[in-house]
Formats: sequence, structure tokens, C-alpha cells
Amino acid sequence: MFEGFVTRDVAVNGTRLRCRIGGDGPPMLLLHGHPQSHVMWHRVAPTLTSQFTVVCTDLRGYGDSQRHPPDADNAIYSKRTMATDMVGLMAHLGFDRFSIVAHDRGARVAHRLALDHPSQVDRLMVLDVAPTLAMYEQTSDSFARAYWHWFFLIQPAPLPERLIEADPQAYVRDVMGRRHAGLAAFAPEALAEYSRCISIPGTAAAICGDYRASAGIDLVHDREDRVAGNRILSPLRVLWGAEGAVGQCFDVLGLWRPLAETVSGRALDCGHYIAEERPEVLLDEITAFLTPSS
Repeated sequence: MFEGFVTRDVAVNGTRLRCRIGGDGPPMLLLHGHPQSHVMWHRVAPTLTSQFTVVCTDLRGYGDSQRHPPDADNAIYSKRTMATDMVGLMAHLGFDRFSIVAHDRGARVAHRLALDHPSQVDRLMVLDVAPTLAMYEQTSDSFARAYWHWFFLIQPAPLPERLIEADPQAYVRDVMGRRHAGLAAFAPEALAEYSRCISIPGTAAAICGDYRASAGIDLVHDREDRVAGNRILSPLRVLWGAEGAVGQCFDVLGLWRPLAETVSGRALDCGHYIAEERPEVLLDEITAFLTPSS
């Protein structure tokens, strides 16, 4: 799925990250969502290598990156820690400034990266997310039913971990297959990778640590930014699925506008998994946004 890419394991910030690098040109970091891995970019990344140096990586706790036992406040899976991972990875590869295209959980890492490391981010595109703090503060019945996993995964250990580990592949199929496009949206080899990786020991604990951090320490950091008036300085492009719960439950663009200096975006005719449901449209969007006319 990633012909021409080089696969590497890179040790940074106290963790080991699996990544794939390909292409030539301005550097671009692609970050995945839950319960996936960097493989979610397989319909997009190869085409982008004709114009960009593309780095696809697994977040800590996901894919083939290292899993860490969660700590007391889940700081080891805070978006601040995970953003520092990404800055370290890109610096290790020789890139001190880069653009980011990020989906779902990866977009929350990218949001924090753009706030904490503004000089490293050239341009930022986020896919099918509203700001975490706003989503928690504006949770509705419809959103809670659609994003039940947000509230399941933050339950105290070991309940969610035990239930996921009882049948991890069923968890992947249920979380992904119940959305707009169903499982038909995913290539069999990609779905097999998601199923393989979630079955790696320690994955359930890592996923829960990620979500518990988002409902805890990450909100502390987000509220601190709100009080301080910190905003994303790089140009921000926001895309979301018209058939997805985020777009149907929130004013996505309206929630991002107060948080960034320059914001644009639109809904696409698809559900949550934009890179796998509408890769051609996403490629056009990425190319137009990351190579603006002079």
C-alpha cells in the first residue's frame, strides 16, 4: 500500500514511533485517528509524494508505535506529550518546519502542536473534528449516542480495557462499521492492519489513556489557552463529513474560528473517514491548501 516509502522506527521523547517516509519536496506530516494507524492514508499518501516529502506515523499507543502503561493523570497520553513526539520525530528526520494534515485523534494532537510549537507548523489541515473542549462543553444527546466510545473509553480501568481485549477485532468492526459508510469504505488490507494492531498487547490500555487524557489533562491545557488567548497562528483548513456526527452536531467552522488567526473550510459529501471515503477530493484539497498561489 505504500510502494516507494521507507519504513523506520524512531526513538524520540521517551518513546518509539513507527513511521513511513516517501517523496520529495516540502515536508508534510500525516496523523491518523482512532482506532486506526498510519495505514489510513494509503489512498492519499502515494500520490502526494510527487509534490511533497510525506511522513506517515503511528501515534504512541497505536499501530506499531510503542505502548506505555498509562500514568495517574494520563499525561503520558496527553496531546501535549504526543505533539512533542511529533516535533521530535520531524526534527530527527531533518524537518524543523512542516505542514500537517491530521484526522480525528491525530487532529487533536496537531491542534496542540500548533499551539505549543507555532514556529514548527507551516500550514495545518484537520479532518472531521471540532475543538475538544467545545465538543465536551456542547455535548448533546445525539452526539453522545453517535460518539458513545468517547464516554466508554474514559470509564475507570479496567472495565473498558477488559471489554476491548475480550474481542479487539470486533471493537474495530463495531466502531468503524457503524458509521455512515460502513465497513465497505475500507480496503480489506487496511482493515486487516487495524485489526492486527488493536490486538497487540497494551493497545486497549493505550487507547483508554488517550481518551482519558482528552477528558482530563487535555481540557486543563485547553482552558489555559482560552484564558491566555492563545490561538493557532498558521493558516488552518477544516474539512468535515456532511454525513458525520461532528458536522451534524456542531457548527464546526464556527467553533474553530475563535481559535485560529486564519480559518477556512467546508463540508464534504461523505462520513467521518474522509481519507478513505473521498480520497480524490481530499487530494485536491490538500494540494490547493499546501501550494497556495503566490
